[in-house]
Amino acid sequence: METTPYNPFQVAQSQFDKVAAVLELDEGVRELLRQPMREYQFTIPVRMDDGTVQVFKGFRVQHNDARGPAKGGIRFHPMETIDTVRALSMWMTWKCSVVDIPLGGGKGGVICDPHHLSQREQEQICRGWIRQIVKNVGPISDVPAPDVMTNGQHMLWMLDEFEAIHGGRYPGFITGKPVGMGGSLGRTEATGFGVVYTLREALKVLGLPLDRTVASVQGFGNVAQYAAQRYTQLGGTVVAISCWDQADKVSYTFRKKGGVCLQELRGIADKFGGIDKNRARDLGYEKMPGEAWLEQEVDILLPAALENQINRGNVGKIAKSVKVVAEGANGPTTPEADEVLKERGVFVLPDFLTNAGGVTCSYFEQVQCNANYFWEKDEVLAKLDTKMTSAFAAVNELASRQKLFMRDAAYMIAINRVAEAVRLRGWA
Repeated sequence: METTPYNPFQVAQSQFDKVAAVLELDEGVRELLRQPMREYQFTIPVRMDDGTVQVFKGFRVQHNDARGPAKGGIRFHPMETIDTVRALSMWMTWKCSVVDIPLGGGKGGVICDPHHLSQREQEQICRGWIRQIVKNVGPISDVPAPDVMTNGQHMLWMLDEFEAIHGGRYPGFITGKPVGMGGSLGRTEATGFGVVYTLREALKVLGLPLDRTVASVQGFGNVAQYAAQRYTQLGGTVVAISCWDQADKVSYTFRKKGGVCLQELRGIADKFGGIDKNRARDLGYEKMPGEAWLEQEVDILLPAALENQINRGNVGKIAKSVKVVAEGANGPTTPEADEVLKERGVFVLPDFLTNAGGVTCSYFEQVQCNANYFWEKDEVLAKLDTKMTSAFAAVNELASRQKLFMRDAAYMIAINRVAEAVRLRGWA
């Protein structure tokens, strides 16, 4: 494990600084883009079910909106920090830019653990978050979405509070809403499917038939489940899945050498993606330590949980068979680990390209809400495939032409587009 403190914002800034130097950005542009334009920190008082009042800490960071309204999720997590939110907001800017959608980057969060909150208490946190930030978000300025441990119900409570305050209907204010209440078909699958659309294209470049590859996945939340689903639908085999065990407060890896059955694992998982270890054992799964997902003899590693999961302390445990790391999570690989993977010739699909399917479909949801006309699911997923394939092709072409690591090429495209928008607006 890492022995030095991990600060995701410092990682995000170091990644940016490296590419800014290569692009020879003006000092003013560089200084503007390496930090958030605006950030908000506030308290949310909630009367709990037992009658006591508990105060929760909330955040919203708007990194850059030169290319369009800020866009980014709201996560509920007991270990949330302002630096995590800052980093994620910056990565959102690059993510929207690399897939070329007219949005900027933002991120929000609340320090809380939904595992220990009733539905009513979670609703009050959602409504309180909106009340504290309502003057600084909106359909033409900042459009939130779900993230870690938030879902369509949370977004609908937030939308309802926003509309109650403003006295109107603004379905384009927030995305990730339930279908039938302004949500888009295909949004649930979008991030995970987008990961696999990108992975599919990478395997073509590498000359590896997808249906002959084997993968190990970290996480069993929304992104991981739908990435595993699409990957297996296309013929791939997932042999290991790692997830958090809420009761034991540790993560476990569940392995089945012949390939996991996604349907049976979903049947024994809770709503947060925790797999019942006893029932998994009865179904023939081998329970292993949480980090064992990283050590499997597979072709593909798919980290789809949290940041800082492949780092200096464990990157050496990755099997020599691994050819591709497809980052479904945000910031799962540290810069030190990146260098090791680069030396080993592992093809790394960077997070802000690979998992951009979610924000791309969120953009589609915005478009549909604003037009008050909704597309069929097949149309949504076809448009998503086109966007992800096009974005991969552009990044891979630059990487091949200039002999760059994929992450560096993706950053160069994304940062250059935002820098150009900043210059054209006369901001720097």
